[in-house]
Amino acid sequence: MRVPLGMLLLCGLAAAQQAPLFRGGVVLVHVDAEVTAPDGRVITGFGRDDFRVYDEGKAQPVVLFSAGEEALDLILLFDVSGSMRPKVMEVADAAQLGVQELRKGDRVAVMVFNSKPRLLAPFTEDLESVERTIHDDVLSQPFAGSTLIQTAVDDAAVRLMRQPRTQRRRAVLIVTDNFGQRSRRESTVVRDFWEADATLTALVVRSTAVETFHTISTIMSPQLLAIQVGVKGITEKTGGDFIHAEDAGGAFQEAMHRIRSRYSLYYRLPDAKPQSTRTVHVELTGEAAKKHPKARVRARTGYVVPVHPEEGTVK
Repeated sequence: MRVPLGMLLLCGLAAAQQAPLFRGGVVLVHVDAEVTAPDGRVITGFGRDDFRVYDEGKAQPVVLFSAGEEALDLILLFDVSGSMRPKVMEVADAAQLGVQELRKGDRVAVMVFNSKPRLLAPFTEDLESVERTIHDDVLSQPFAGSTLIQTAVDDAAVRLMRQPRTQRRRAVLIVTDNFGQRSRRESTVVRDFWEADATLTALVVRSTAVETFHTISTIMSPQLLAIQVGVKGITEKTGGDFIHAEDAGGAFQEAMHRIRSRYSLYYRLPDAKPQSTRTVHVELTGEAAKKHPKARVRARTGYVVPVHPEEGTVK
């Protein structure tokens, strides 16, 4: 299983896809990546040699690489605050379609939030029970109260951090209108996602009426801008997607597919102080960069060095 904080301890593991054979313990940093065109479309067909990874500004050889769908440890996080009330039916339809994207082997937990986050269903591989939870419990919420969105996504990251490490890809998918009140330091939330080795993807659904209300409110009371906050910065720093959903159902399916089918890159952990944060940057290189000069690589922008990486094992 993965060791804490996105590290992998390889002990005599023969890796696939051109990776070398490692003997003894080698600690690797794990980074998920996605390549998108300027219009937001996902670009596929890349290999290990198409990526270059920088750790604290220094290029690092990619020693392990995988592409293709992976099973998920996924938290579905639904905004049930008052501003989401006009979009309840759209959220219902999106959720029904989104659940169809789940696969055998996935583990899913369901949470909701307004002024505080609440766990409706713990992690389970019973996908039918996930669908029932969404239909019976999420959609029966009163959809009222304030929106402490930073608190909610941070709680989700911490829950993932506490889960046993496996080969599953870890992610939080939040369905929200992205209108919230400041309740955490963004840097704190991002660090928790880095430590959980998880991405945050946001599916943003908004009604015209609510958007107009927020616009008028901030014009009349400019000080509201100082306390309003969303999650776009967190999605970017964790390597996730921020998707505006004109068609919520289709967007939900697209978000699930993107979470599942990212590239996995691994490089050797440089000498570093435990619990320190280090920056990461991923870019296309060589012919891939020439062919797609305006492409963007989405990947987390940092990680937290583990305290005891030697305690990890790989199945």
